[in-house]
Amino acid sequence: MSSAWTWGDWLQYLFSFVFVIGLLLMLLWTLRKLQNGSPLLRKNTQRLQTLETLSVGPRQKIMLIRLDDREVLVGVTAQHMTVLNPWPAASDSNAPSPETTTP
Repeated sequence: MSSAWTWGDWLQYLFSFVFVIGLLLMLLWTLRKLQNGSPLLRKNTQRLQTLETLSVGPRQKIMLIRLDDREVLVGVTAQHMTVLNPWPAASDSNAPSPETTTP
């Protein structure tokens, strides 16, 4: 038995190494896409979306959620969820306030 490595052995080792690293990178990319909530293989027909999340404690969050064209601010704890305030629609925020309008 010969213990010397040939060029073929080195090339097989190198291609195997590159293949495993490529698989790891592809897995990390897939997990990152899934973590961000972007659709990987499914259609983007979801009516409910989480727009923003703010952690205010170890098990408390404030979330801005969109359902169709409505946005709602929700407080989330380990025990329950509470609607804090309906968020104004984007078209409402561009409208002038009643105090600044002149008749």
